[in-house]
Amino acid sequence: MKILIVKLSSLGDILHVLPTVHEIRARTGADIHWAVHPAFAALVRTFRDVSRVVEVPRHGVLRQLPSAIRALRAERYDMAVDLHGLAKSAIVARLARADRRIGPSYCRECASLFFRERASGAAGSRHAVERAFDTLDYLGLPRPVKPLSPDDFILPPPPVDFGAAPLVAIAPVSRWETKNWPPEKFAGTVRALGETRPDLRFAVIGGKADAAAGATVADAMPGRAANLCGKTTIAETMAILARAALLVAVDTGPVHMAAALGTKCLVVFGSTRPEWTGPWGEGHRVLAAGLECQPCVKRRCRRGDMACLAAIAPAAVASAATDMLPPAARE
Repeated sequence: MKILIVKLSSLGDILHVLPTVHEIRARTGADIHWAVHPAFAALVRTFRDVSRVVEVPRHGVLRQLPSAIRALRAERYDMAVDLHGLAKSAIVARLARADRRIGPSYCRECASLFFRERASGAAGSRHAVERAFDTLDYLGLPRPVKPLSPDDFILPPPPVDFGAAPLVAIAPVSRWETKNWPPEKFAGTVRALGETRPDLRFAVIGGKADAAAGATVADAMPGRAANLCGKTTIAETMAILARAALLVAVDTGPVHMAAALGTKCLVVFGSTRPEWTGPWGEGHRVLAAGLECQPCVKRRCRRGDMACLAAIAPAAVASAATDMLPPAARE
């Protein structure tokens, strides 16, 4: 059996559907191909369940689309399973040569018009991982009960040798200002943890645009914290998270990387909903101020003071992180 998975973007959303894809592969033994935008192809290539990545252009469509269509139609699929649910993904599934085309329960933008088969699911607020499980229900496959493990990924060694020291990863930046706890507060957390736990090492992760924030955080514990923002590939970032005992972060993509790898996450939440986009699985914690205006799910603070993030103190985050670290790391 050969199955095409269609999930074009983004980093967190791709990781949200990975437990579903893993279960499809484990239960059917199918050869899994995955259609994705080029920016996220490197992420999909780390998944052991995927044998072929089909890159579908997001930009320069007129120039690149013909080659993408040829790649899609080069194979004959038993099923094309759309886990994206938008018109563009439905078109990709329709272009593939597939005997069956199955849409997700959360179709939007008239995407359901492209499918003869579609998963169904209860409406309401559910985590993105749980919503993807509706497709497993439709296929008659069991839902997974635990995250994947590092063995389910193709990862290089971590780019920095942290020795045997317990490692805390820090992801301090997202693309929304209303999700971003200030770097100075992350620095305060690292300083508090480092002073009470001399055994700890820290790795600050993020993109090139996050380098200044990463430096602020890493400078809080010179010699024991590495600012790796903009210095690692996706696979190397995942290798760091697989090595870490804990990730402390805002609501951002590396949270879902860590959760997929089975690494515990402590996440500071501002404008967004933990029940929708928090880390999936057991053992994670989220911290939120619980203000009346939360969650607004807005990119800009209507109050203008970012009170939901300002109300969370570094001492509270450091205390929660200490509680979450394994006992061996406390000695």
